[in-house]
Amino acid sequence: MKLIVFTFLCIAWVQIVMAQDNYEIQVYSSQTQPKYSTIFELHSNFTLNGEPNIVKGVLPSNHALHETIEITQGITDNFEIGYYLFTNYTSGYGYKIIGTHIRPRIMAPSNWNLPVGVSLSAEIGYQDQNYSPDTWNVELRPIIDKQWNKFYACINPTLGFSLKGVDKSSIPVFEPNIKLSYSFFKTAALGIEYYGGMGQINEFNPSPEQSHALFFVYDLLNNNDWELNVGPGFGLTKATDGLVFKILAGRKIQWHHKKA
Repeated sequence: MKLIVFTFLCIAWVQIVMAQDNYEIQVYSSQTQPKYSTIFELHSNFTLNGEPNIVKGVLPSNHALHETIEITQGITDNFEIGYYLFTNYTSGYGYKIIGTHIRPRIMAPSNWNLPVGVSLSAEIGYQDQNYSPDTWNVELRPIIDKQWNKFYACINPTLGFSLKGVDKSSIPVFEPNIKLSYSFFKTAALGIEYYGGMGQINEFNPSPEQSHALFFVYDLLNNNDWELNVGPGFGLTKATDGLVFKILAGRKIQWHHKKA
């Protein structure tokens, strides 16, 4: 019943605040940033083998460097707000600031004692039309995860909404993300991340036009100060960049410490 109530509240929230390109290649966990704390993250990735041509007015992704600054502030014990600044360097086109997004996220309280972690992220913002077919878009990202001893599993059945762009449509697109990892060491885990783009939910794109990518990643664990997620990704269809290498590094800061 608590899970049903939380889902209903999330749907209501979406009606009020009703995006995942190569600027933030990440599968989100359900845990929000703790209260009185901030994490500063740098998302970096380089496309070694990507689209060499201009498509729908969007510049080539081949040999493009994406750098995104993300700052996330914990507001309450189960609510956070994140801010993104997107930048891009593509040979022949130079370095550009592409746009910004804001992302509120709410988590189901721990005292509900749900069998899985549950949270909901809603991201909205702008990207330059030369770098994204959707200049204004919204991303709705439900997050469900579970830790079994050393094994971790997470799914983000993400929906993307185009508010303004080349293919503006009221029908959302389905962009699922999945992560599976195993803690081989106390401070490190190895895993697989999947990123998909199926097309509009009422009619998926033909298979060759869908986006499917697998990343093999290393994660830093049990560190109160730093975050690290790094690894190569391989496109599985012609519509997906063939080879991308990503690094996500973050610094955690606790602004207030409770008295013992």
